[in-house]
Amino acid sequence: MLVPASLGETAHRPYPPPQTRWSVRQTWYRLLFAHWRVDARKLALLLPKPLELDLYRGEEAWVGIVPFGMKRVAPRGLPALPWISKFLELNVRTYVRLGNKPGVYFFSLDAANPLAVEVARAWFQLPYLRARMGLELRGGWNEYRSQRTDARAADAELQTRYQPQGLPFVAARGSLESFLVDRYRLFTAKGGVAHCAEIHHGPWPLQRARADFGTNTMARASGIEIEAAPPHLLYAQEIAVHAWSPTIASG
Repeated sequence: MLVPASLGETAHRPYPPPQTRWSVRQTWYRLLFAHWRVDARKLALLLPKPLELDLYRGEEAWVGIVPFGMKRVAPRGLPALPWISKFLELNVRTYVRLGNKPGVYFFSLDAANPLAVEVARAWFQLPYLRARMGLELRGGWNEYRSQRTDARAADAELQTRYQPQGLPFVAARGSLESFLVDRYRLFTAKGGVAHCAEIHHGPWPLQRARADFGTNTMARASGIEIEAAPPHLLYAQEIAVHAWSPTIASG
């Protein structure tokens, strides 16, 4: 069931959405949140200043690999267009803070639509990269594959299949699940100056998940070594999102 991104639905958020006009609307679907604990000291060395790691319970660093699809992508006031409004995406992310403001930092965002990649790189200043991707539903499994084709970054590949388990739930505040998914600010930084883009959506309709991984070099391509232990897995079927244009972030 689609959770509406009503701007009036804010009780689940740690802070209200911006009062300015949002820029882009989109819907994310068939998401797998696969997370691994990593060495916090090593991960911190990969972050640009002035961003700092956000640690769960003050001690745990997590890296996520998140494959999903995007649809109904359109700027404010314009209709969704077939050749740019639906495509697959795959991101490698961790969790950061700037002062008392938490958010997501992306090491990479691979996408299957070349036009969307270039628009997103220019508009949101995020490290979008071109990739050849596919997602098929077969026997109750989401079969997802991605092969990076962009010369601006190291080769990276993901082959996985995943499916939801159990009934949907909303993550409790303070839980690990909430720490990993309840993020409404996207950070980027260059030359010691941080920028952030705000997003808004309703509460995540989460489910537990199963996943099998074949080739997975996504984190390694960004210089991150993930543990051999099984990942923490969550699934979300679909959620509607509003996003704001990036601004300079203050601490």
